[in-house]
Amino acid sequence: MRYLLDTHTLLWFLQDDPQLPEKVANEITNIENNCYVSIASLWEIAIKINLGKLTVKFPFVKFASYLADNDIEVLQIGFDHLIQVATLDLHHRDPFDRIIIAQGLVENLTIITKDENFPSYTDRILWK
Repeated sequence: MRYLLDTHTLLWFLQDDPQLPEKVANEITNIENNCYVSIASLWEIAIKINLGKLTVKFPFVKFASYLADNDIEVLQIGFDHLIQVATLDLHHRDPFDRIIIAQGLVENLTIITKDENFPSYTDRILWK
C-alpha cells in the first residue's frame, strides 16, 4: 500500500503517542508499504512550534533524520496538487489539510488520518 500520513498521524507516530492505534503504527512500519508525508505537514509543524502552539519530544531539526530512519518520504507540492486544491469543495477550510487531501487524490494515496472531514473528499482513508 501507499500511504500519506496526516500531520497528527506523523506526530503521534514519531512520538510513540498512545493515541495512534497499534494497527495503524504497524501499517506505517510495514516495509511492504510506502509512506509519505506532505511538506505542508512539516511546514505546519514548524509554524506551530514557532508560535508555541505545539511541543514535540525532540528538536524540529531532527525531523529529517527521523523520517529517513522510518522510510517516510517527503512529498513536495506540485502544480498538479494546487490545481486539485482549486477544485475541492469547501467541506474543510484548513489550508494544510486541503493540500494533504489534494496530494492524496492526485498521487492516488490512502491517507492515514483520524480527521472526520477527510472522508468528504475521498474514501481512500485508513483509520478515521
